[in-house]
Amino acid sequence: MREPRERLFNLPGVILWLIVAMGAIHAFRLHLLSNEEDLELLRAFAFVPARLTTLFDAYGVAAHLRAIALKGGDEIEIAGFFFGDGSFQPWTPLSYAFLHADWSHFGLNSIWLAAFGAPVARRFGSWRFIGLFIVTALAGTATHHAFHLYDATPMIGASAAVSGAMGAALRFVFQPGAPLGRALALRPDEPLAYQLPALPLRYVLRERRVLTFIIFWFVSNLIFGVGAQPLGLSEGSVAWQAHVGGFLAGLLLFSLFDPKRSDFYFQFR
Repeated sequence: MREPRERLFNLPGVILWLIVAMGAIHAFRLHLLSNEEDLELLRAFAFVPARLTTLFDAYGVAAHLRAIALKGGDEIEIAGFFFGDGSFQPWTPLSYAFLHADWSHFGLNSIWLAAFGAPVARRFGSWRFIGLFIVTALAGTATHHAFHLYDATPMIGASAAVSGAMGAALRFVFQPGAPLGRALALRPDEPLAYQLPALPLRYVLRERRVLTFIIFWFVSNLIFGVGAQPLGLSEGSVAWQAHVGGFLAGLLLFSLFDPKRSDFYFQFR
């Protein structure tokens, strides 16, 4: 009898295909498009807050662009290009998540998606995980927009959705019997370790490791978001507010995607 072969990538299919899709899009932009064509693609699929704001405050957007023009410099040229005709592109609040600034940006998001998205995908299944990915990406868009109403700078990257997977993972991975729980009656690679009913949020937030992770996550995002450009760690600004929006959506909306576990009973201790 032939022994089952080990999979080359021990990741849920939905995680692997999301990483492959984002990598293929970036490779296509890098190797098959000219710089001008790539800029046109970014203008068509990146999220530009000012384009959304024109739906309810076109005067405010015009005043903001006018103020930039009076300052002079390259900023108005960049803003004018990405603002374009000012019409809102309804697909961009989601399509931005599949675009990345460079390979390091893509690689970092892929690593965190594999680390935190895998346990969530094993628990939710493919379609529920895709639903979480979409909702947390949109939550990142909404949060970023709230802080940058008149900004015509494009936002790209899967970081908000990846942060959403982190927030969702915290709802179950540290509880007893789960993959990172103290009382490991099950091995982390056994399916039941991902199927135990999750504790209510009020209990999860009493777990010291969860609180430590949340505090570290918020502090590191704030420091990196505010200091990345001045310290030369990133050429562009970091949309840290989008990360926060995605993370909170994954943490708070977890129960909407979590399958009901009527066949299992779990007692909090």
